[in-house]
Amino acid sequence: MERVRHVGIVAVSAEGAALCYRTLCIEGASLLGPHDHPQITMHTYSLAEYMRHVDANRWHEAGRLLLASANILVRAGAELLICPDNTLHQALDLVRGESPTRWLHIAEEVGAVAATRRFQRLGILGTRYLMEGPVYAEKLAARDIAHEIPGAADRERINAIIFDELVYGRFEESSRGYLRGVIETLGTRGCDAVILGCTELPLLVAEAESPLPAIDSTRTLARAALREATRNLSARRGV
Repeated sequence: MERVRHVGIVAVSAEGAALCYRTLCIEGASLLGPHDHPQITMHTYSLAEYMRHVDANRWHEAGRLLLASANILVRAGAELLICPDNTLHQALDLVRGESPTRWLHIAEEVGAVAATRRFQRLGILGTRYLMEGPVYAEKLAARDIAHEIPGAADRERINAIIFDELVYGRFEESSRGYLRGVIETLGTRGCDAVILGCTELPLLVAEAESPLPAIDSTRTLARAALREATRNLSARRGV
């Protein structure tokens, strides 16, 4: 009998990983039945360990931490890996080929959703490293989707909101209003949607509250993991 695949979460920041985990558990029931979801194992090194490498532009070393987590999870039985942290996908891109099992890539999944919804120009919101880095630029370009990022001052403010508030579970109304203003500005620059590209951002600005259509990267990744974990079951059921 076909079975649901075991999902491994390579966590980096607590709030984003928790949202991803909760989404897998809660939305798993819609596919598998009441209270059911795939087996899930999570491992994380501290965010401080990752940030020492990120701040020093040592992306390969950050990738080694991701692989170390991956190996721990595979030994625990994980058959499919996800990382609910957009920024660290810059490191994942460098080491993905060395993985002991398959990874789903958050930017690839977001790009697939954007293409399905026929968005043409996306605003990217996230850490400064993500907004200024290659992760989304490359994946969106592969689908002929243009992108914009906020101006320099806005990038610094958003970065501070993420690292000084969101990763600690603080969700300030002033920051929510500020993010909504940034999204409105991206709309004036031709964006028809935005990517909530820090995994904590959906906790601050929900898709329904965004001035532009928004893609919640955290829940998008979790839903992709559910899709892949249950793919064989869906095929047997004719879905």
